[in-house]
Amino acid sequence: MTERTWAGTHTFAAEAVLEPSTIAEAQELVAGHRRVRSLGTRHSFNDLADTDGVLLALTAIEPVIAIDEAAGAVTVGAGTRYAVVARHLADRGWALHNMGSLPHISVGGATATSTHGSGDRNGSLATAVRALEFIAPDGSLRRVAVGDPDFAGSVVHLGALGPVTRVTLAIEPSYRVRQDTYVGLAWDDLFGRFGELTASGYSVSVFTRWNTPDVGEVWVKERLDDASAPEMAPTVLGARRVSEKADSPAADGLDNTTEQGGVPGEWCERLPHFRIDATPSNGDEIQTEYWVAREVAVDAIAAVRAIADRVEPALLVSELRTVAADELWLSPGYGRDSVCIHFTWKNEPDAVATAIRHVERALAPFDPRPHWGKVFTMPVGDSLPRLDAFRDLVARVDPDRKFGGPYLERVLGI
Repeated sequence: MTERTWAGTHTFAAEAVLEPSTIAEAQELVAGHRRVRSLGTRHSFNDLADTDGVLLALTAIEPVIAIDEAAGAVTVGAGTRYAVVARHLADRGWALHNMGSLPHISVGGATATSTHGSGDRNGSLATAVRALEFIAPDGSLRRVAVGDPDFAGSVVHLGALGPVTRVTLAIEPSYRVRQDTYVGLAWDDLFGRFGELTASGYSVSVFTRWNTPDVGEVWVKERLDDASAPEMAPTVLGARRVSEKADSPAADGLDNTTEQGGVPGEWCERLPHFRIDATPSNGDEIQTEYWVAREVAVDAIAAVRAIADRVEPALLVSELRTVAADELWLSPGYGRDSVCIHFTWKNEPDAVATAIRHVERALAPFDPRPHWGKVFTMPVGDSLPRLDAFRDLVARVDPDRKFGGPYLERVLGI
């Protein structure tokens, strides 16, 4: 078998990739194999999904989407891509609270790894989960929902609790969003008024290369809950608003990014960075990301800025985003409002490995937590207050470690 991740950063060592067409078939496959790991849209950049057994890809199962208007929830197949769910909801007057930058990832994989969008008051995509249906080691189905004792430990699960067949998400009435780009943000303004900057919209992303005279640019996504679009300020902390994509270095030359220039549109057409109806970026890259508490974020950002000369040779772009705190045990946002410091690297593994060592050393004093699906080398045990509780949960649910793998053993000791 020669199967690789989306970006080609990992070649799977598993014996085979199995693609059931129904949940019943997936149950039979789980029951009949010694070791099984679930495989989504392969957007992780590391060996998170790998196993010495078989990989179970659930993306071929029909993406049944069931809206429960009374409960304000939607139940979807775990292998369904966010682009499909978002379009289905929007066409029926419903919405999700947020979306990740890339809408082509699966619901099951994104929530299992605490993948996120941005916004001071917006939790990760996992915080929308209201219930999950797992396949147990014997092939039976096991449901965990809000209010159950194990719920907070089961949402961000990294596949350690078994393949997920269905996920129920909270939804809300549809809304519109406009997306404006600001360029020329000064570093002094970012450091001195960071909280004001990230509060300037419903979802805010800051793009930088660290060694530039100014920060770079800011993408502000503003939620429009009434019929009219507010006129956005011509400047945000001295950065000026631009009206054309060509004026945005981060989007110039890309025809798959979402509409900018302040044009109002449906939430699903503005909250992601990439369009739901276009081919996503080609993946010729490596990504890392670290979450730090908001109260130390400015110092952490300054620490990375201080090593810009060691980061820049391997870097394509960095992005800064905010995520609200949650109580999900393995979430990098557990118990603290966070700032995510993201790096999109060139696909040059040796240079990236060197840069990552510098970044992790610079961020070490700030108790960073890595994004589970991206490349990192730092130990994580001390930064996760509920890791022992999660290990106990895994021991109860999967005592023979059918759903284990080298990543879980190396990173989490399970």
